[in-house]
Amino acid sequence: QVQLAEAGGGSVQPGDSLRLSCAASGRTLESYSMGWFRQAPGKGREFVAAVSWRDGSVSYADSVKGRFTVSRDNVKNMLYLQMNGLKPEDTAAYYCVADLEVVAETMPWYWGQGTQVTVGS
Repeated sequence: QVQLAEAGGGSVQPGDSLRLSCAASGRTLESYSMGWFRQAPGKGREFVAAVSWRDGSVSYADSVKGRFTVSRDNVKNMLYLQMNGLKPEDTAAYYCVADLEVVAETMPWYWGQGTQVTVGS
């Protein structure tokens, strides 16, 4: 019911910024929470940030709090992740996700294909 397509990844230096975008399609998209997970080489998929469908509240992993900002534009059916002060440990494939709720302890139902972010040392 929901399809997601990420864009905006790239190779940058520490301290740089990137803005990821996710184009979402599907009926009743406004009833889904949306967010971002990431997967670094050799690691599992990790929660990054989410926007609740109920009240628009946002949540962040401690590792990105204060540096990343997640936002959602329901008119354009877009989700964004503004990433500032990028660190080498942010290097990962970033996935746009959607579910009734997006939380750290549960893998979301819908996933995009991912966009690679590489932060050099």
